[in-house]
Amino acid sequence: MKIVIIGGTGLIGSKTAERLRKQGHDVIAASPNTGVNTITGEGLDAALAGASVVIDLANSPSFEDKAVLEFFQTSGRNLMAAEKSAGVKHHIALSIIGVDRLPDSGYMRAKVAQEKIIRESGIPYTIVHSTQFMEFLGGIAQSGTVGNTVHLSPAYVQPIASDDVADNMTAVAIAAPINGIIEISGPERVRLNELVARYLKAMGDTRKVEADPETRYFGAKLEDGSLVSDNNPRLGRITFEQWFATSARK
Repeated sequence: MKIVIIGGTGLIGSKTAERLRKQGHDVIAASPNTGVNTITGEGLDAALAGASVVIDLANSPSFEDKAVLEFFQTSGRNLMAAEKSAGVKHHIALSIIGVDRLPDSGYMRAKVAQEKIIRESGIPYTIVHSTQFMEFLGGIAQSGTVGNTVHLSPAYVQPIASDDVADNMTAVAIAAPINGIIEISGPERVRLNELVARYLKAMGDTRKVEADPETRYFGAKLEDGSLVSDNNPRLGRITFEQWFATSARK
């Protein structure tokens, strides 16, 4: 089966491509680096020719509100149009648990807009809602850093390792579309400030983490349930300690 991965050279895309190739599928890792651009349309029709499945893992180069919305809307519309022309039978997109609960975040609003385009496209689809990736803990810490102190919400998170995300994306790619949402999550629920403190300590980073319920998470104020799911998500197998021991310093 021919499977095109938009953003196929990134963190999740490269791991998903490797897994699908090992199963014998013809995988195209599409990105601007490989001559496929969903914003300009360059190379899109050629890449999608004969494809049965498209996995959209592309991300905006800018998180500024207007730019990120334009990215996901333009990319989504171009991709859906090209998929219709190519006769793609299953569109898969990776999104975020809690995306519809955080309208103050420009990034979350952009992902909601992307999902709307997918649902209204007429192409059979599966949207995968994921919790935050463990690989993003350093960036989350940096986003809340002022001087030598990291200010973060004490809301709950349940982060998932990228290997578990790739395993789930692989399983969804070879399954039938559900025209709905699948949720995936890490195995351990913990408060965001406490997890980042564990991460920084393990990294030998001397920054101090302070819990502040008013601190915004990429523009949005968090409640305890904002970024986690109690709707029986598919749980990953890799704990924070296991991930840190094998992947954190790479």
